[in-house]
Amino acid sequence: MSVKEYDYLIVGAGLFGSVFAHEMTKLNKKCLVIDKRNHLGGNVYCEEKEGINIHKYGAHIFHTNDQRIWDYVNQFATFNNYINSPMSLSKGKLYNLPFNMNTFYQLWGTRTPEEAKAVIDEQVAKYGTKSPQNLEEQALSLVGKDIYETFIKEYTEKQWGKKATDLPAFIIKRLPVRYTFNNNYFNDRYQGIPIGGYNVIINGLLDGVDTKTGVDFFESRSELEALANNVVYTGKIDEFFEYKYGKLEYRSLRFENELHEIENYQGNAVVNYNDTEYPFTRIIEHKHFEFGKQSKTIITKEYPEAWDQGKEAYYPINNDRNQEIYKRYKEESLKLNHIIFGGRLAEYRYYDMHQIIASSLAQVKEILGLSSNRG
Repeated sequence: MSVKEYDYLIVGAGLFGSVFAHEMTKLNKKCLVIDKRNHLGGNVYCEEKEGINIHKYGAHIFHTNDQRIWDYVNQFATFNNYINSPMSLSKGKLYNLPFNMNTFYQLWGTRTPEEAKAVIDEQVAKYGTKSPQNLEEQALSLVGKDIYETFIKEYTEKQWGKKATDLPAFIIKRLPVRYTFNNNYFNDRYQGIPIGGYNVIINGLLDGVDTKTGVDFFESRSELEALANNVVYTGKIDEFFEYKYGKLEYRSLRFENELHEIENYQGNAVVNYNDTEYPFTRIIEHKHFEFGKQSKTIITKEYPEAWDQGKEAYYPINNDRNQEIYKRYKEESLKLNHIIFGGRLAEYRYYDMHQIIASSLAQVKEILGLSSNRG
C-alpha cells in the first residue's frame, strides 16, 4: 500500500475545517484544505473595501458563554467590545431589539415591568391557544398580538417565503422577553468582533497548512481522495452521496452592497426591516462592527430567497420530510470509517460560530480517543 501525501484532506475552508486542520497540524498530521470558493474562511470571510471589513456572507457576531471557546479564538485575534443591539423598523417607527422595556415603552408607553407584563399577559390570554398548530398561533401564545404583528409576522413571512399560518409552530420555540432596559441582543458572557475581521482568525488557524482555493471536490473527487488517508467533509451531505435519497432543502440569501459617500448611513450595524413593502429583511452597516471612522460607508441589504442548486445554502429547512432524508444520509455516513462529516451543511443543522468551533474540537478529541484506545 502506497504512502499517501496527506493524513487529512479537508473539504471546505470554513471554521469547522480550519479548526480541524489547525489542531491536527499541531499533532504533526499533514493536512490539505481545499475550497471551491476563491478564498478561505467559508461564510465568515470578510472582504475589505474602502478600509471597511465587509461580512460578505451576512453579519457574523461572535458570542459565547464558553470560556474555553472564547480563550481559543483569542489566540488568533484581539476582539473589540462590540455589543449587538439591533434596531427594528416597523410601520415607520424604530424600535429596540430584543423585546425589552425600551421596546414596550416604544409600543405602549409602559414604564414599569409590571405594566408591560400586564399588557402581554392580557394579549396572550385573548389571542393565544393551548395547542398552537402553526407559527402564528405559537407567537400569539407567547407574546400576544402587538409584538407578533409589529415584529414577527411580516419579517418571518419574508424570511421563509410562506405565510405564518403555513409555517410550523416549532420554528419559534421561545421568544425571549426581557423586563429590563437592556438592548444587548445576546445573553452570553463573551461577545465581540475580531479587530481586522474574521480573516485574521482563519489565517491564524491555517498558518502552516497547505491550502488550495478554487477547487471543486466533486470535479476531481477520486484524484483528491487519493491524496489522503482520511477526508473531512464539510459540504452538503446529500451531494456527497449523489442525492441517492433525494435533495435536502434550504433557504438562501442574496446580498446587495451599496457604497455611500457619507460617514454614517443608519447609525447602527443592524437594522431590521419588518414590513413586506421592503423586499429585504435587514440592512447591515459594516463599519459599525469595528467602530469605523471612515469618510464613506458600505451597507448590505439582505434578501431571503428560495434555494436552488446555483445558490448558497444558508438555512436548513428542518421539517419532517427533510429530517427523514437527512437521517438516511447520516446512517450512510456512519458506515464510512475514513470520512468525517462536520459542520452546518454536512450535519444539516444551523450552527453559531462558537458551536462550530466546539464541534470541530470535539471531533478532534474523539479521533484522538479512538486512536489511543486502539494503541
